[in-house]
Amino acid sequence: MTRLVPTVADDPHGLDDLRLQVRQFVAEQQQAGRIGRSADCWLTGWDEGFTRALAARGWLGMTVPVEYGGHGRSHQERFVVTEELLAAGAPVGAHWIADRQIVPSLLKYGSEAQKRKFLPAIAKGECYFAIGMSEPDSGSDLASVRTKAEPVDGGWRITGAKVWTSGAHLAHAFICLARTAPSDPAHRHDGLSQFIVDLRAPGVDIRPIISMNGKHHFNEVILDGVFVPDGPDGMVFGTIGEGWQQVTSELSFERSGPERFLSTFTLLADVAGHMSAGTLPRHTDLGRYVARIAGLHQMSMAVAGALQRHEPADTAAAVVKVLGTTTEGDIADFADVLGIPDGMDDEPYRTMLADAVVQRPGFTLRGGTNEVLRGVIARGLGLR
Repeated sequence: MTRLVPTVADDPHGLDDLRLQVRQFVAEQQQAGRIGRSADCWLTGWDEGFTRALAARGWLGMTVPVEYGGHGRSHQERFVVTEELLAAGAPVGAHWIADRQIVPSLLKYGSEAQKRKFLPAIAKGECYFAIGMSEPDSGSDLASVRTKAEPVDGGWRITGAKVWTSGAHLAHAFICLARTAPSDPAHRHDGLSQFIVDLRAPGVDIRPIISMNGKHHFNEVILDGVFVPDGPDGMVFGTIGEGWQQVTSELSFERSGPERFLSTFTLLADVAGHMSAGTLPRHTDLGRYVARIAGLHQMSMAVAGALQRHEPADTAAAVVKVLGTTTEGDIADFADVLGIPDGMDDEPYRTMLADAVVQRPGFTLRGGTNEVLRGVIARGLGLR
């Protein structure tokens, strides 16, 4: 039978020194008031100053080769850094998409000019990306993309709309999936291509999508004849017509990281603290959630190792995403059911709980809905 999750091939304690370095850095940032107690920090915590502080420590662009301004370190090392930052609720949103997803995509599909332009800037904490995949009324069905790219003199003109583009109002660019050939019902994923779009370019209109708590993280991006240059220095990403293959190769990086099970870890940690102090009633489910987090840590670390070895990890990444985001939501529900007893004097906890409950529906949607990913898992295991 197909192995569900890769083995952990490396010494799990081999990176303990790096983990301790990050914890010390986090403690210093907390004492300086630069890290608060927040849930879902990789989506909601946009702090460019904090991003530059990480870059100064060499903790951005870790897997980027030195020749492109990076640090030539392993996926496991990057995993340790990001896991510790997420567990602390650090504001990593500014660089998150660029460092997690754009870096490996550029290394695999980017032109030499694109690598030279973007990779050093990402490693310095000076370049931020969004993702231009989802569209209105399309859900997780990327084959139904209606955004069109038409060839013109010197490049392409893109027209369409993208939605749920986290941080696009603050980012410099996004990688846009567009249709460059008519849709064929028999081969729905053919005719798609990717382009790097400057989000400050003429014809780009970014419209905010406000969450029910009044906060602004998501956007709708309208593209009205936006020009993207072609050629050696152009912004066509990868190969025209191979957008679907390129997108799916990126998804293991998007779906398998510690952000898929640690979005509400700060809330769980505070629940444990309040139970220990007696301000919340003790409950046996606390141990169950701690155990689930420990298991997901092992699974996610194993996928990071597989990606480092260039092994297929699509199915395992989908497993991490489904189990991890379900756990994140269950933790939010658990804390919500426990409630806030009368006289409990902890306003940051109240805010964190309220934010986790509001963000909770999005956990299982972003990165591909869990319903769709269960089909991905079944196919990967040969069950359908």
